[in-house]
Amino acid sequence: MVATGYENVTVDEKASEEQTFRAFVAVPDTGPAPAVVLFQEVFGVNDNMRELARRLAGNGFLAVVPEMFWRLRPGFESHDESGLAEGMELAAHLDLDLAVVDMTALLAHVRAKPECSGRVGAVGFCLGGTLAYLFATSVRVGGRGPDAAVSYYGSGVHDHLELARSIDCPMLFHYGDHDQYISRAQIAAVEAAVANRPDIAVHHYDAGHAFSNFDAPSFHDPDAADLAWGRTLAFLDDTLA
Repeated sequence: MVATGYENVTVDEKASEEQTFRAFVAVPDTGPAPAVVLFQEVFGVNDNMRELARRLAGNGFLAVVPEMFWRLRPGFESHDESGLAEGMELAAHLDLDLAVVDMTALLAHVRAKPECSGRVGAVGFCLGGTLAYLFATSVRVGGRGPDAAVSYYGSGVHDHLELARSIDCPMLFHYGDHDQYISRAQIAAVEAAVANRPDIAVHHYDAGHAFSNFDAPSFHDPDAADLAWGRTLAFLDDTLA
């Protein structure tokens, strides 16, 4: 049985109540478990993200999905492509430096949870793929970052490749070769930046952007999604167990 619900994450213990944000949590019934932080697409923490959290919990992981738009529009979520324009507008105004502050508080929060074994990975999609990359490059608690990270078609990873040398955990990248928002040249730049890292892999799919999102029919590619998810689960098992 998987238990689910929302909880608050405090950004600064010395700040006011407003310095907290919500995270959806799915807890497996297997005792202390490795945790996986799921980072949202521009659609927010919606049915797609909550279902992925339940799937992870069903596979024995503590899943935590933070609301990364909380400073802009708390509680925002869209259930299909109709929210794309609004979500992209919010993403354009997301302060990535503050996002790193929030993710640092989140990592400390997750590692302190009694349900967590102490090992924490991340999986992010689109905007969340960029956040998962920044989680790996820039988030440290007590000098220690996450233990693994997976970036699905991170829309801004190629803009921050100067940080690639700071990745100190195993990592996967998933990209569609027909992505409407990320060019093949930008994907190639990511591959070049991590080419000397045997613990980092870049996978390509015969698909477009957001191929994993089953809430967005015009983007979803079931074959690519299933293949990437299988690789993601195997990677998380190998790195977080």
